[in-house]
Amino acid sequence: MGETSFQWLKTGDDAFSALIAAIEGARKSVCLETYIYAVGNPGEAVRSALIRAAQRGVFVRVLIDGLGSSSLDAEFFDLLRAPGGEVRVFNPLTLRRLPVRSHRKLLVVDRTLAITGGFNVAPEYLGDGIHSGWRDIGIRLTGPVVETLDDSFEAMWERADQRPLRFPRLRRRNPVDSRSSASDGIRVLPSGPGRGRNAFLAEFLNCLEEARDVRIAVAYFLPGLALRAALRRVAARGGRVRILVPGKSDVAISLRAGRFLYGRMLRSGVEIREYTPQVLHAKLYRVDDSVFVGSSNLDTRSLHINHELMVRIQHPQAAADTAAWFDATEAMAAPVDVMTWSRSRSWWERLRERWSFLVLSRIDPYVTRWLADDPR
Repeated sequence: MGETSFQWLKTGDDAFSALIAAIEGARKSVCLETYIYAVGNPGEAVRSALIRAAQRGVFVRVLIDGLGSSSLDAEFFDLLRAPGGEVRVFNPLTLRRLPVRSHRKLLVVDRTLAITGGFNVAPEYLGDGIHSGWRDIGIRLTGPVVETLDDSFEAMWERADQRPLRFPRLRRRNPVDSRSSASDGIRVLPSGPGRGRNAFLAEFLNCLEEARDVRIAVAYFLPGLALRAALRRVAARGGRVRILVPGKSDVAISLRAGRFLYGRMLRSGVEIREYTPQVLHAKLYRVDDSVFVGSSNLDTRSLHINHELMVRIQHPQAAADTAAWFDATEAMAAPVDVMTWSRSRSWWERLRERWSFLVLSRIDPYVTRWLADDPR
């Protein structure tokens, strides 16, 4: 297959153009996996490309999440099924299936080309992320690493129709969820629920141990104690930590919960900026010369509950490319000032932020475990 190559997809317009072009060029197989698949564009344009692929004999499979794509009519993919396309729903909505979701985003074509990142197939991602559409980032990959990504899709495809296991929090993570596979400086890091640290979090924490320059762009910022402490240690030993978060969000409670953590992070020397032109939905992490990109946020759901997919790239060009993306995005973001942040919050705002933090970091995981462990 040759060496691995990559191309950054910096806007929704770029991402969907690349996705449709890849499907149109498919000769043998198309595997599409997404958390949200919504009606309208680009969903209908992507569906049309999938239908054309199936009509010319390509083996087409689509995996959507039962909660994220719950707005779709049951008949939406009938035109794809007619020429032989297959569609599965991950964890269809029942009480016990409700808590654990597949938040992954992945396209694999002919086991030679893959696209992953933060983009769902939904109208809000169309645009440049500045004047219109959410700001996100993805990556197009070719080369040996694509086979690993294809294997990851296969594992999720087989898992989609399985009954959820009882007492999942007491079980070790599935090997598919904890294994990291490397090829040409790119490491595939799938993760999922279960006992033990997930592959992305483990590698990210390991990178932070000797990091000097950390840049984070994340839609939902609610790291646990260990990750917060690791970021503060980088700043304490003279490194630079810059965190880019949304100034407005599609999940208001997540925005408030993240702001509850600002005070101590800022006092530790961590820099925080809020992106305000559009909703920031990216999941991009640069630690010195290592880059992580994919579907995982830094919150309890991504790191401990949902199925996620990240790739780690160790390549000078990837580090340079993402540094430029951060520079451009941070230039449009408002810095949070350590001297005035606390005084800028009313008692009511601080109370809402504390309560939001409690709900997402304590109550949500507890309810998730209770529902998943309920034997009914």
